[in-house]
Amino acid sequence: MLHSALINVMVKAARHAGRSLKHDLGEVENLQVSLKGPANFVCRADRRAEEILYEDLARARPGYGFIGEEGGTREGADKTHTWIVDPLDGTTNFLHGIPQFAISIALRREDTVIAGVIYNPANDELYIAERGKGAFLNDQRLRVAGRRKLSDCVIACGLPHIGRGDHELSRAEMAELQNRVAGLRRFGAASLDMAFVAAGRLDGYWERNLQPWDMAAGQIMVREAGGIVSGIAGDDDPLVTRNVICGNEFVHAELVKILKPLGG
Repeated sequence: MLHSALINVMVKAARHAGRSLKHDLGEVENLQVSLKGPANFVCRADRRAEEILYEDLARARPGYGFIGEEGGTREGADKTHTWIVDPLDGTTNFLHGIPQFAISIALRREDTVIAGVIYNPANDELYIAERGKGAFLNDQRLRVAGRRKLSDCVIACGLPHIGRGDHELSRAEMAELQNRVAGLRRFGAASLDMAFVAAGRLDGYWERNLQPWDMAAGQIMVREAGGIVSGIAGDDDPLVTRNVICGNEFVHAELVKILKPLGG
């Protein structure tokens, strides 16, 4: 399948960094690991993958800004374009040898994300989306699931861990949803949760207290697959509020209706 020059640049960078991560996954017991906070790990694999991505993207599109999870913001001469990158979404999974992690790359033009790539090197699943051109998994077109009864739906979420998030609010949300859905899932990598919604594997997903690099690529992925993405309030920008709900039109509306009163 032919892709645009922009997508080709992003895919090439993701695959390059992915080779590094796949090698490190095989050596995970020997990686140098430190703590950013309680149960919030960062390892040498994170940093190495981000440098690969930065170098490859800067070489292909000199002057673009760059926001990365590990290196922070790097200003570029071109103030209209910014890469938003998570070099290793699902670090805790990675460090436990769980093959549910991904490289996430998004390109924002002005205030709009125009392209996204999410790549899991463990199983070679490559998700791509470009504004107005659809979303794809390994070149197969994606559409969000069409279920319209919440009781038939499998919904993913985030769960706060030690030192992070509102545990009481999380328990209240779970209590509200457990008796309404077919299943709840917590996979541990926000970008892949959103990619799974785009692919119709999950019917919906919500999480609070995310960062832009966790969901920028996932946001365009879901929208280009026909889904709705917002913050918990239902009409807010998740990259600003840092909370997200996504799914098809019906599931999104139902999740907003349930979750917003609890702490939208």
